[in-house]
Amino acid sequence: MGGKVTCTLGEVKNRADFITYWGGNPAECHPRHFTKYSLMQKSKHLPAGRKDRTMVLVDIRETKSVKASDVFLQVRPGKDFELITLLRAMLREQKVTDDQIAETGLTREQCVDFLDRAKAAKFGVFFFGMGLSMTRGKHMNSAALLTLAAELNAFTKFVAMPMRGHGNVTGADVIMRWQTGYPFGITFNRGYPRYNPGEFSTVDVLVRGDTDCAFIIGADPGATMPQPAIDHMAKVPTIVLDPHVTHTSKLAKVHITTAPAGIAAPGTAYRMDEIPLPLKPAIDSPYPSDEEVVRRINEAVAQKADWLGTRPQSIQHQPIS
Repeated sequence: MGGKVTCTLGEVKNRADFITYWGGNPAECHPRHFTKYSLMQKSKHLPAGRKDRTMVLVDIRETKSVKASDVFLQVRPGKDFELITLLRAMLREQKVTDDQIAETGLTREQCVDFLDRAKAAKFGVFFFGMGLSMTRGKHMNSAALLTLAAELNAFTKFVAMPMRGHGNVTGADVIMRWQTGYPFGITFNRGYPRYNPGEFSTVDVLVRGDTDCAFIIGADPGATMPQPAIDHMAKVPTIVLDPHVTHTSKLAKVHITTAPAGIAAPGTAYRMDEIPLPLKPAIDSPYPSDEEVVRRINEAVAQKADWLGTRPQSIQHQPIS
């Protein structure tokens, strides 16, 4: 069951009449999402704007986004995977008991109503946030929701898109896919990329204490990651590239101040729907860009002898493009 189950935000703005936010709180985390891309915009296909759209919010508690929703489904904490699996089963008309549904915190009527609305839509979209992947199932929860979106295409057009947490997170995924074929959760410890979220993801590696050095570029894991990961970064040599003093830089051994990307350094940022946005600097900065610092580090490393003597020639001294 392959095929594309995503789209651009422009398509959502112009066509999506059924919008589900799952495990996210756009009213506070993405305050312009409603007005610019999803709920409020009028278009040729949805001339009445908000009146032509239905919004469902799925979360473990009421947030400020509830006020913007037509339907609020309060799932029991840690039961997202079970709920999605039951919805998939009901979509295929397989047997599902009331007790199984009750364990998720919802009723059969709520599940049937959700599926009826989804199947009756002309264009449906799932926006899923970090709340979906931060529970026990982690990336498998996201995979289940993507599968549900794919299966809904037997009835109507349906897509899914992650609600990115920080600026240009999509850009990191796009570049890693281009370079390695995988978006994240990658290890090179055998000389070639291997992918396994939950084992090789940054947070998992840090929590287990598998690293003896950390190189942080334009991120602040010290403000968001679990305490064991933060404690480990404080123990090992941590190097930070950032324009500002952050929680991570305060515990780092080295902090290199860099020019703010897109403000004082040129580059390309990727919107959450993977649309590239070229950025031209508006001001000058006395500090180097992240790219320049990484290049200089890479060149310095290339001058060092290969202390293992086993690095494949194909990846030795490979420049960062």
